Amino acid sequence: MRNHFVSALVVLLLALFLRVTPIEFALLSLSILFVLFAELINTAVEAVVDLASPGYHPLAKVAKDTAAGGVLVAAMGAAIMGYLILARYVLPLYGKALAMFGTPSDLGTIVSILIVTIAVIMVKSLTGRGTPLHGGIPSGHAAVAFSIATAVSLNTRDPLISVLAIALAVMVSHSRLLMRIHTMREVVLGSLLGAGITLVVLSLFKYFG
Repeated sequence: MRNHFVSALVVLLLALFLRVTPIEFALLSLSILFVLFAELINTAVEAVVDLASPGYHPLAKVAKDTAAGGVLVAAMGAAIMGYLILARYVLPLYGKALAMFGTPSDLGTIVSILIVTIAVIMVKSLTGRGTPLHGGIPSGHAAVAFSIATAVSLNTRDPLISVLAIALAVMVSHSRLLMRIHTMREVVLGSLLGAGITLVVLSLFKYFG
């Protein structure tokens, strides 16, 4: 519920900043309220199920999973609504920002990914934690994933493709947390390392290539 409230606050502030139309703001608000409503129902279902069946029961699992699925469906609907409304405001601005950095460079992309990989191995060897391909600080998977996402963003300079690439990088990074291979700190550091090095390398290729 806290995450939903934070997301709702960010979206509403962004909508006000972008000066969306009253109808668009109303649709965003209704979408957000629907997600919060679904979360409240999910919480109520979980409480009732725990009260009626304190121990494990297959039907209790079905009830909880179904209620959680309802929240997921509501969130997906809100995400679609948010994209349809905010995309025409945000994507052009994001496209202009991407156009400021780098030019398409196959060599620069390969070099940046290699440098990121070497940097991850060096940092892990210096800290003495993990192996090149497993555990330790920073997360190599997150670093390479965000390196690729950054390279895709700067080479294509297409806002939608950039958002999709970053979403994939986030999913890769999140999987390292779910598998308990890395901590949040290790994943964040890996993400920043990968994106930062790639941004610098491709910018250098723009000015000196």
